[in-house]
Amino acid sequence: MKAAVFQGPNKPMTIENVDLDAPQRREIRVRTCFAGICHSDLHFVEGIFPFRVPAVLGHESAGIVEEVGADVEYVKPGDHVITCLSVFCGHCHHCLSGHPNRCGGRATARKSGERPRLSINGEPVAQFAHLSSYAEEMLVHENAVVKIRDDMPLDRAALIGCGVTTGTGAALRTAAVEAGSTVAVIGCGGVGLSAINGAAIAGAGRIIAVDRVPSKLELARQFGATDTVNASEDDPVERVVELTGGGVDYAFEAIGLKATCEQAWRMLATGGTATVIGMVPADQAIEIRGMDLLQEKKLQGSMMGSNRFRIDMPRYVDFYLSGKLMLDPLISRRIPLEEINDGMEALKAGEVARQVIAF
Repeated sequence: MKAAVFQGPNKPMTIENVDLDAPQRREIRVRTCFAGICHSDLHFVEGIFPFRVPAVLGHESAGIVEEVGADVEYVKPGDHVITCLSVFCGHCHHCLSGHPNRCGGRATARKSGERPRLSINGEPVAQFAHLSSYAEEMLVHENAVVKIRDDMPLDRAALIGCGVTTGTGAALRTAAVEAGSTVAVIGCGGVGLSAINGAAIAGAGRIIAVDRVPSKLELARQFGATDTVNASEDDPVERVVELTGGGVDYAFEAIGLKATCEQAWRMLATGGTATVIGMVPADQAIEIRGMDLLQEKKLQGSMMGSNRFRIDMPRYVDFYLSGKLMLDPLISRRIPLEEINDGMEALKAGEVARQVIAF
């Protein structure tokens, strides 16, 4: 099969023929239809986070089941599925306590010494996030997918596999935004826009979008923002506090920077909650004032929108088909696999909301 192979940080990915093993016990082969280009992948391409090479990146995708291995009961050939990087084992402490997104899915990976799922000329190729969706096909554990309705367009379904679930879930699940509350979202890329949409679905009374790009702020209004703050013109903390008369009940950071995480904290009202969605570099510390804790302010992280993806993702599909969840405006362009490096550059430049690779 054809795949984009990651050769190392700051190197272009190469389009190569990669061998896919046959499905083993509880594994399935999925024909990739669409894969989103996510900022999380860019972090690895830029070397901000390390990953072994060679590898096939990609983790936000949707496709059709082509083949199933022994003991697979959840799906059958022909089923439409969304993949999810928070693959779950189903029997660890996190899974059994209702937090499968924290599982990590190590029990679903092939063991050391077994044949690799991906290889080139017999040499192993690392599988990213148990998925590797920058390829024509994926070989994954059945617990890495969720079945969806056949009438759901698969290009929009792919976005639910990461960015939409991460942002919408942060509002609906991680923070549990209350109806009538005030919300600020810093960063209006695909994840931030989805957090705005999630806050709107939750019934937030006021939603303030913060970004430096006017076009993104304009788009944020389509997703439910009632107010916008251009951080290149105004101090975002001062402006949000001014607009709300003291700060917001919920703040979301959807970029992954120390400065914006601290801004999210500082724009909280007493008793407010700041949720960091962005991927902050591993060696970066975030500073907050200790006295603020006496105001019962809370700082928390969110892993994939605290999802229970086999419950949440079908609901998000229903939300989209009923007009509640905004997906169409998220897709800025569709590109072939051969243009993946150009897509990464466009993402780095901040030119696009979401690009999807069409196979």
